[in-house]
Amino acid sequence: MRVIIAGVPGAGKTSIMKEVAQKTGYTVVNYGTVMLELARERGLVNNRDEMRKLPIEVQKELQREAACKLAQMDNLIVDTHLTIKTYSGYFPGLPRWVLESLKPELIVVVEADPHEIIRRRKSDPTRQRDFETYEDIKEHMSANRYMAFACAMYTGATVLLLQNRDGMLELAVKRFLEALKNE
Repeated sequence: MRVIIAGVPGAGKTSIMKEVAQKTGYTVVNYGTVMLELARERGLVNNRDEMRKLPIEVQKELQREAACKLAQMDNLIVDTHLTIKTYSGYFPGLPRWVLESLKPELIVVVEADPHEIIRRRKSDPTRQRDFETYEDIKEHMSANRYMAFACAMYTGATVLLLQNRDGMLELAVKRFLEALKNE
């Protein structure tokens, strides 16, 4: 089975995945890391934050190649983004060609209060993100929900909206594990 886990930056996908990886036999792969490795091999970027500034056609090609690479794996949880906020608007993180390759059976959308997300982003020394307001984050989370259900219509996957509130990581992990068992 292949599972997609997604959310806006700072929602807590990575924290949840660390816990899930320890408790299951699933391989957890960050889609952006696979794309970053491909982009670095070509000398296109130095870090992940530069990737969303690449021309859209280049991003699409990197998506295609990453999807083909991951499609060869099973019992896989793909940590990714449903939408990527670019200078020209929202770019789909899971366009048709990615979904056709990955064929996910479950899509998990991790969400948190936008105030918590802002706080998490400010305390993350590993990334250089553009500042987003509370309203910007709410809009981005809404776009992710719409995209998750659009992907589900295309693939037949179920969608789990997973809340990851501060101090409640264990509850979010438990709910995710329950969804995995029931698929």
